[in-house]
This record gives sequence, C-alpha cells and structure tokens, in this order.
Amino acid sequence: MNFFDKLHGAIARNQSLLFVGLDPNPEMMPARYGSKDTIDGLWDWLQFIIIETADKVCAYKPTLGFYLALGVPGIELLQQTLAAIPDRIPVILDAKHGDINTSTTFARTVFEDWKVDAITLSPYSGQDHIAPFLVYHRKAVFVLCSTANQAAVAVQQYPTPENPLYLQIVNEAKSWGTPEQVGLEVGTTKPDILAKVRAIAPERVILTRSIWAQGSNITDILTAGLDAYGEGLMLPVPLDMLVSENPGEQIQTLQKEINQARTELVREGATCELWVPDICLLNKHPYLDLILQLYDLGCIMFGNFVQASGATFPYYIDLRKIISNPRVFNQILAAYADILKDLEFDRIAGIPYGSLPTATGLSLRLNRPMIFPRKEVKAHGTRRVIEGNFNAGETVVIVDDILISGKSAMEGAEKLKSAGLKVEDIVVFIDHEEGVKDRLLDNGYRGHSVLGISEITETLYEAGRINEEQFKAFAEPH
Repeated sequence: MNFFDKLHGAIARNQSLLFVGLDPNPEMMPARYGSKDTIDGLWDWLQFIIIETADKVCAYKPTLGFYLALGVPGIELLQQTLAAIPDRIPVILDAKHGDINTSTTFARTVFEDWKVDAITLSPYSGQDHIAPFLVYHRKAVFVLCSTANQAAVAVQQYPTPENPLYLQIVNEAKSWGTPEQVGLEVGTTKPDILAKVRAIAPERVILTRSIWAQGSNITDILTAGLDAYGEGLMLPVPLDMLVSENPGEQIQTLQKEINQARTELVREGATCELWVPDICLLNKHPYLDLILQLYDLGCIMFGNFVQASGATFPYYIDLRKIISNPRVFNQILAAYADILKDLEFDRIAGIPYGSLPTATGLSLRLNRPMIFPRKEVKAHGTRRVIEGNFNAGETVVIVDDILISGKSAMEGAEKLKSAGLKVEDIVVFIDHEEGVKDRLLDNGYRGHSVLGISEITETLYEAGRINEEQFKAFAEPH
C-alpha cells in the first residue's frame, strides 16, 4: 500500500484530518514525566500520546531534529517510537532534509531501515535532491514551501507579494512527481497564503504547520485548504493539547468541530460535489464510505434485474459509472491494490470490457504491465487473441469487476493459458457469493474479492439505505 492510500484509509477510518507531532522536546515535556533530561520520561510521554490519539488522527509526524539533539539515545528513542505507532497509521518524518550529497543514503535509511511512509524535504537543491526519495514508489515526500516565521517573510515573499518565491516553489514541485508522490508543506498563520497554494496546486495534499494562530477560524482554514473533493488537507494537533493530561478528549472535540465545519461547507456549496457520510455506525465496515458512495452514485441498484445469464436478481451492479468519478475510482483501485500486494504475478489482465479501466489504473498504480484477452478475435489485422506484450511462462493475475458465475473470468483465463501464460488468481471487486469462489477453485483458480454482496446489503440495511423488504430479498435463492 502506498503512502496516500494509507493516509486516505486512516482519514476515512478515524474521520480525522488531524496529525500529531511526536517531538521529544525536553522543554515541553510535562513535569509529571520527571526531569527534563530523562529519555525514559520522554518515552513515557510519547507513548501516552500515541495511545491517546491512535483512533483520532490520520498520521504521526516525528521531528528528526529533536531526536538527533539527544544523541545516540535519541535515535534509539526514535526507533522505539516508530515501532509503537500502529501500522495502519502513516508516519511522516519531519526532516527538512536539504543535502543533495547524502540524499540517496538518507532515503535508504528512512524508507528501508526506519520504514517511515513519507518525509519532508527542503526544495533548494532542486529535483536532483528529491529524485532519490521518489525511487521508493510506495513512499512520498512533502516539499517545504513556506514557514510561519516572520523573519522568513523577506525571503518567501521575494521579489513581490504578488509573485512570491514560495509559490514558485509550489509550481516547481508539481513537476517533480505525481500527486501520489509529492505533497506540499505549508506553514502559515494566514488562510489566504494557504488559499494561494491550493489555487495553483488543486490536486496536491497539503501538510499544514502553525495554522492555529490566536483567533484562527476553522471554517476559513478549511475553505482555503480543502481540495475540490473536500480532501487533501492535513491539520496539526495544537501543542497545548499534547501537554495536557487528557489530550484524547481535547483532540476529539477539535476533530468534531473540524468535521462539522467541513460538512457545513458542503451544504453551503463552498466545495465542489463533496460527498460525506451522513451516518455513524458502531460496528463500522472498513469500506463503509465506499459502499454508501456506490449506492448514492447509482452503481448499486435494487429491483428485479435480468442478468446476462438469464437469471433474475434483486439487485444490479454497474461499476462502469465510477470512471466518471475520479475520487471513488481511486478508492476502488486502492481496495484492489490492497489484495494484489500479497499476490505473485508478472502482468495484470483485465476482462473486456467492464474491467479494462480498472486494470489500466492498477497497472499504472502498481507499475505492472497490462494485457487483456480479446472478447472476439478480429478478422483482419494481427488477429491476436491477447493484446499487449508478454512472454510464455509468465504469471498473470486476472482483474474483473463482479463474480456472478465466474464464466467470463474463467473464459478469459483459458485464452491466456492457451498463449502459454499461467493464471492462478482472479481478483474482483464484488463477489455474488453462493459458492462462486468454490467453483473457481474447482477449476484451478483462487478467487479474491474486495466485498461480498452480503457485506454490501447488510451495510446498506444498517445505514438505512435499503428497507427490510429489499434486505430480505437477498435471503431468497436466485
């Protein structure tokens, strides 16, 4: 899973745009943890913060400088702290690294040895400095664009406030990597600066600093920083909350205020076509938001629908609509990728025609070559059964949208096998269930699915999207 998928997962799961700075600053450590120079006290404090916030934030951001200042014990403390952070929450190492000569070695250390998910970098050495970090395609970098330091205004606003250096950095950083690779770090107490950055980088994730100035307004911050989908913004937990005796309660209150303001912006039309959940379930399905969005978009419909096989089902799934909604399409690709990361394969094959966009998106996301078996063979041209380049003996994973009988997926698999390719796994988004995966297994294929139709119906019923009559219709044999 890449950094941004992990981040979006944490945001959705904890319903939070907040991140926590895990900084062992002896000057800020509460007195209840002992003297200011004790590593054990700092560790107890950091551990307490993690425990209090793990279900309330979307990321953690340890500042490397604080750990380095403590010498060798500080590096040991950093490794101990990183190990204590739950795997489901991404870690951004705040390093502000800016030395091009050590970038390759440093990238290897932070991404391979320390296993952090992202890092903050200084922009002044240019793209050559950033490139060694982007080699790690599942990781990400945040390029420092501006700080809130008053002494930096003369530099950041140069040559003029209308054409400042910090916006030139934003424009340059956009060319250094994709939105999944490169985000922006913006330290400011002024929402208008945040708005200027957002205006020229509408697709980037912005990591904010120093945003909670005295008298700051949550609505103004969100209006300035959120992207067109109401996302793309990370907000720091104020330091005064982290030194309190009950940070969890205070953070939860702030979290609710942010979510309420975000929802109101949607209703007032301050952001474009932003979908937000309108329910809260105690036993929340990990793909709750995605299921609800698919229903609300009309990708999941209820009634009496005749399938291609001639059977009549009380529902109909039409995933072709998702290609017109990049936000939902990206969530679906992330869900597929979460399964594919544990499988062994050389190439991805989509089944024409419905799953070809999904296979293409996964090929780009996972950097794996794509092929596909033709639905029909042309009577002219090359008359190829398989489109794309491949070598006999390679292993191919099949991607399809929904398993009803498994017939189309297995027919595609047979075409691939006739060309000398191996097919072991078939991955779909929705499984109709009723023994379809067993049928695949009987034919030599392992079936994998993001969702089962029973999960979808139970979730929609609990959320009040479908009534009891519609829900009971699924218990009847089809």
